[in-house]
Amino acid sequence: MPPPAGLIAVVGPGIVWMALAQGSGELIWWPYMVARYGLTFVFLLIPACLLQYPLTYSIGYYTLATGESVFQGFIRLNRYFGIFLWVLMTLSFLWFGAFATAGGTAMAELTDLPHGWSRRGQTLFWAYLSIGVFFTAIVLSRVVYTLIERFMKAVAVVTVTGLLWACATQEVLTALPEFLKGLFTPTLTLPENWNRADATKLLTAITFAGLGGFWTLLYSYWIRDKGMGMAQHVGRITGPITGRPEVIPDTGFVPEDGEQNRRHFSLWRRYLLVDSGTGIVGNIVTTLMTCLLAYALLHPQGLVPEGYQIAVVQSRFFEISWGWLGTVVFLVVAAAFLSDTWLATVDGVSRMQADIVHTLFPRLKRYDVRTLYYIFLFALTLITSVTMVFTAPGPLILLSAVIGFAGTVIFTGALIVLNHWYLPRYLPCWATPSKGLLALMLVAFVAYLGLAVAYLYIRLF
Repeated sequence: MPPPAGLIAVVGPGIVWMALAQGSGELIWWPYMVARYGLTFVFLLIPACLLQYPLTYSIGYYTLATGESVFQGFIRLNRYFGIFLWVLMTLSFLWFGAFATAGGTAMAELTDLPHGWSRRGQTLFWAYLSIGVFFTAIVLSRVVYTLIERFMKAVAVVTVTGLLWACATQEVLTALPEFLKGLFTPTLTLPENWNRADATKLLTAITFAGLGGFWTLLYSYWIRDKGMGMAQHVGRITGPITGRPEVIPDTGFVPEDGEQNRRHFSLWRRYLLVDSGTGIVGNIVTTLMTCLLAYALLHPQGLVPEGYQIAVVQSRFFEISWGWLGTVVFLVVAAAFLSDTWLATVDGVSRMQADIVHTLFPRLKRYDVRTLYYIFLFALTLITSVTMVFTAPGPLILLSAVIGFAGTVIFTGALIVLNHWYLPRYLPCWATPSKGLLALMLVAFVAYLGLAVAYLYIRLF
């Protein structure tokens, strides 16, 4: 077990997690629910975010202790279960190009370019342009994870700073006491204007109160490329032009028993707790701010983000502080952190696909993981470029969310078995996950299962 270099050097995957989450639940679905239904559902926000803490930590824990991705762990549990989860994951990610389209709605509103095009045409133009820029950046980067982390950190800082500024206006502060009351006052009845079709949006808001669905599993791959714990023994994805390929082992490693390893592992666990907590807490804060802004500025006017205006009406957040300049700034920021969702997702899913294929199919081991990664990077860029023209971004994101939520219920249960039954067979006793973590994971599993049942009930009855 290698020693950690220090907290500042280690923290990073949690911030990537936070910045990626900003492009879904934080900007789109929670503001939508608050703008349409006021404070009816906001009491669910903090519990929904906190549910992801033990889940994210457990995903990182497996990689920290073994150097393997969590998906390799699922395949270890049962090959056919791993294949089933792989297929479900692949289906959920076929439409993530919609996030680039959502970012395109902001740029289309800002520039009105190309002139003479419909708003849909302008949106798709900017979406394809952003995809082209990000794809080129990945190909030309020396170490792909370094590019992702630096860009996502910048997006996170800009987002938090801008939201804090917007929330400091008198109009928003006036609404704060009532908002805080609603945050801690459960509502037991549906609002009079409830639309049953919004059940999917509510499920998406809860699932994406953080980085929900299969997106959560990407944390394992960022932990791995960051080199946390036993992952320091594993290679990283380097650029095809600027970096030499590193050998990535087919199997992981567990720490040997020993006092020094015990001390190192104890430190790594604390750092993992801080890193995953950074993503969770940061996500709670930013989502609360977007909900407060939606309640103060959008709800009174009946402005709801949807269709090809999905990232446009929220420009009111900054307009109240800075006038037309605020609108411009918000639209640029919105375009950045919606498009960066495509960037981080195409990278993470390409890693996941390369890892799974390399694990499941021995004949493909003649190709190194980096080669498979770039094959999937090209394929996913092509696929998402096609699927995002099918409809407006909202329905595509919702479809992905529903599939991803079904996967969340399944892999949360599998993660409990993996970390608390399978992994302890091979680890020293001081490296096994705690009973407290097991209890929290069981709470998360029951909660997600209950949400799935409630969703089916609302949709069917």
